[in-house]
Order: sequence, then structure tokens, then C-alpha cells
Amino acid sequence: MRLILLGPPGAGKGTQAEILVSAYGIPQLSTGNILRAAIAEKTPMGLAAKEIMDRGDLVSDEIVNGIVSERLDHEDCKPGFILDGFPRTIPQAGALDKMLAEKGMGLDAVVEITADPDVLVARVINRAKESNRADDNPDVIRNRLSVYSEQTAPLVEFYRGKGLLKSVDGMQPVDEVTAAIRRAVHN
Repeated sequence: MRLILLGPPGAGKGTQAEILVSAYGIPQLSTGNILRAAIAEKTPMGLAAKEIMDRGDLVSDEIVNGIVSERLDHEDCKPGFILDGFPRTIPQAGALDKMLAEKGMGLDAVVEITADPDVLVARVINRAKESNRADDNPDVIRNRLSVYSEQTAPLVEFYRGKGLLKSVDGMQPVDEVTAAIRRAVHN
């Protein structure tokens, strides 16, 4: 099973990814985690990323794509994976298509977890109270939702056009969202 989880911040992608990892025995590939692991492992792409990050600059798509490509070559990805946080843009999606084709892989589905923006803001505020995350405040979440809308939401149409998109209502209880995802990816 090779999946991408799409959805705005706070929609429950991380929660669902954890459940799906356990259910399918495949890794969740979060770009932040992949990046930190590549740096720790001192891979060529990881070293390049570290140099850029140490200067305080953003890591380029080329390096992020390279790090994702390296990670997809790991043995635990052979039976499948869940991409969370990648791709974030149409150019990254195009690069992913190319790298998967070169590896003889394809995606099984792209699951969009939909959610009401006002409910997401409330969810994130509640999460902030529980976890003390500095990035979980109303202004930051509204900005993150805006960035998602501008940069990542176009992936919905991109993957719909490829026949891969499955939309799931993320406003349901967690177990119902999980059941809907499982139904969507097996249809």
C-alpha cells in the first residue's frame, strides 16, 4: 500500500497515519523526520541539507526530493509507505511521480482528509492547551491554513486528474475516519 495523506493542518493526518502504520505494517514518511534521519545518517543529501539549515536557509525542493528518494530505497518501504507532508506543491508531486516511476513504483491512493477551517482552529487551540506547542495558536494556524490553501490544496485537483484522489470527511470521530480511509483505499 503506497499512500499520500493530504489535508490542512489539524485535520488528523498524523493520527490517521499512526493508525494506518500499525494496520498495514508500513512506515509513515514525514519529510521532517526523513530530513532529520538523513542528517543523522550523514547521507549525501542529509549533509547538503544540514549545511543549508545551519545557514538558516530553507532546504530546496531538489534536496527534499533527493532525501525522499533515498528514504524510499530503504527495505521497509518495499511493501509500501504513507507519505505525510510530501508532496506539498505541484512541482514536488511531479518530482515524486518521476522518482516512483524510476523505482518501478506507483501510488495506490491519495487520501484527502477534509475539515472545516473554523473547527480546525478550535482543534489546534485545544491541542495547544494539551501539548504547549508554540505553533498552535489561532494566528499561526490561520496562516498555516492559508499557506495550505495556496500551495498544497492544488494537489487535490492534480491527483483527482490522475484518478488517485479519495476524499474522507475528517470531521467524524477518529475511528470513523479510519474506517472511511480503509474503505476508500480498498475500492
